[in-house]
Amino acid sequence: MKEQVHGGDVYRYPDVIDFSSNMNPLGTPDSLKQAVIASMERISQYPDVRCERLTEALAAYERVEKEMLICGNGAADLIFSLVQALKPKKALLQAPTFAEYAQALETVDCEIEYFDSSTDGFYVTEKYLDALAKKPDIVFLCNPNNPTGELVRQELLEQILQKCEETGTLFILDECFNDFLEQPEEHTMISRVKESRHLFLLRAFTKMYAMPGLRLGYGICSDRELLAQMTQVSQPWRVSVPAQAAGIAATREQEFVEKSRREIARQREAMIAQMRGMGYVIYGSRANYIFFSGEKMLCDLRKYCDRLKV
Repeated sequence: MKEQVHGGDVYRYPDVIDFSSNMNPLGTPDSLKQAVIASMERISQYPDVRCERLTEALAAYERVEKEMLICGNGAADLIFSLVQALKPKKALLQAPTFAEYAQALETVDCEIEYFDSSTDGFYVTEKYLDALAKKPDIVFLCNPNNPTGELVRQELLEQILQKCEETGTLFILDECFNDFLEQPEEHTMISRVKESRHLFLLRAFTKMYAMPGLRLGYGICSDRELLAQMTQVSQPWRVSVPAQAAGIAATREQEFVEKSRREIARQREAMIAQMRGMGYVIYGSRANYIFFSGEKMLCDLRKYCDRLKV
């Protein structure tokens, strides 16, 4: 059984700084904390299994029909639900990328082909279309990618979607870090999701609102049959009362999002300049994390802490 190491282990290593999870450094907005506190009056009740108030708030926020939305216990929950609902035989993944895609696919013994983006500076290029010609059942792309922070060109995303429609492939586009981009509206496929049943957008409140402990993600898709299948293979009440309350509050926090975007962009550029001055090579890094390489040795934090007994 594989040990889950993603997301940091602050419970066994409480006295170290955790650089392994890409949360908003500004922290959780006070309005979300207050919404969670207020929701305590309802924790003696089961959560709304339909997440009705939350999906209504999300529909207005994303400007989509609420029937196109599905909420889950974090984005990872939806990834696993998708895979369990479809049980794909062949999948295409970028390398490197978010580890949970492969973990979910492995639970149904799916054959995974990897598109190695390291050969092209960690960009997804037109070569990706050649890999799609093999007609995988499902593809996952993260935009901006985790961990590289690199973006796929919009023109290429359109070509990928067109190819998926031709091959009958489900295109999962993970936009969980889109909010951190300086011009997020220029790097999303949400305008296409209404008209294409082969496109599934994955989003989450986790990163921008620094609330991984609450677990709340959502998907947007026009294939209602697929959403019904995902619901069927998922546990009921998977989104807690506090998480639903926090999600509703988050949809009203546009000022916080814009402030975070400006501050992170400013700090990111300053850090990148310093790191380049130290000899590190920086790739992508368009979101709230920096992907780099260099000759200076970087220790494995877990092993380092074990040696120091901290």
